[in-house]
Amino acid sequence: QVQLVESGGGLVQPGGSLRLSCAASGNIFNINAMGWFRQAPGKERELVATITRSGRMYADSVKGRFTISRDNAYTVSLQMNSLKPDDTAVYYCHVDTTLRTWGKGTLVTVSS
Repeated sequence: QVQLVESGGGLVQPGGSLRLSCAASGNIFNINAMGWFRQAPGKERELVATITRSGRMYADSVKGRFTISRDNAYTVSLQMNSLKPDDTAVYYCHVDTTLRTWGKGTLVTVSS
């Protein structure tokens, strides 16, 4: 079984930055993808950024502002710059092996 622990959420003013981290542990074999989704109130969960065996993928809304990185085999980070109120959401880490595992989520609030 795979466990994911996220950290780094919080309250930030528009234009500010935050860095999210996600650490995976447990029975992890053959990670095919690792990254982040988000879900804003009243909206569906959407892809933010992910790293697959083919490379990095970003939502159009975050390109040029967010950067995803694999710090090691089991940790993925999301550097978020130039944050906007529309970025307010619960951010969920995911890891794909034979199944997709989700973290519990961390809240990011962008507000003045």
